[in-house]
Amino acid sequence: MTIAAEQHVDGAAAKPARRFSLARLAPYLQAAPLTLILGAFLVAPILMIVVVSFWDYDFARLYPDFVTYNYTEALGSWVTWKTYLNTLKFAAIVWALTLFIGFWVAYFLAFHIRTTAMQIVLFLVCTVPFLTSNIIRMISWIPVLGRNGLVNAALVESGLVPAPLEWLLYSEFAVVLAMVHLYTLFMVVPIFNTLMRIDRSLIEAARDAGANGRQILWNVIIPLAKPGMAIGTIFVVTLVMADFITVQVMSGGQSASVALIMKNQMSLLQYPAAAANAVVLLVLVLLLVAGILRVVDIRKEL
Repeated sequence: MTIAAEQHVDGAAAKPARRFSLARLAPYLQAAPLTLILGAFLVAPILMIVVVSFWDYDFARLYPDFVTYNYTEALGSWVTWKTYLNTLKFAAIVWALTLFIGFWVAYFLAFHIRTTAMQIVLFLVCTVPFLTSNIIRMISWIPVLGRNGLVNAALVESGLVPAPLEWLLYSEFAVVLAMVHLYTLFMVVPIFNTLMRIDRSLIEAARDAGANGRQILWNVIIPLAKPGMAIGTIFVVTLVMADFITVQVMSGGQSASVALIMKNQMSLLQYPAAAANAVVLLVLVLLLVAGILRVVDIRKEL
């Protein structure tokens, strides 16, 4: 074989190898931009919070160090534990109420509204309140629930109560009511999306097999709607546990949450202490999300 022929054979063998190496690198190159964005705007800030949580501080400045005082102060106080339990209580109550309301709203839109156009119209009606800010929607409850508000005025004038109810506003009831108002749509959207994907032939088959409406709901619709419920649960729980302004305003300062503690610590320039609470809260939320993902597989909805 001549030298030219050998060079031709070597070049032909090198081209497939080069194509193979580029084909293996292509997925990594495609994922690189998103990886850089997530690394810069998600992973790096979280790592910085973890690092700052071990720093020392005083009233004037921060001191880069490695101390565990911030965690022992956060986890060694009964007041802090009580605040964490209070936050979990808010999350559980709001989750239960938003799940109940959100499921039935989504169920009505998916199965009782026949035309797609009307489904879109009614769904947009649900989103209209979100055209305003959370703060405006939250404080709009104050003239409704206040001592001289609409609810108390109606109750007193109708003779149902002898005096205005004090617990309607600046109480845990007001906090839960405002959060349910703020976050129910985050439960409606994923459940509605899941219900719209259910094959209607399954419902017809269950009905042909003799199942009544309650049995179809319990044995067919609810099991198939679990991924949407799980996604809505993740949204609502994370939003409630990170909310501080609703707790501060609607409770009138009579209740507390972990996010409100962090807000107060940052206002006092106690950034390492706030970072330690943020890390603990993040771990708690991740454990809750991991538990949800262990129970329900949501990959089919993503």
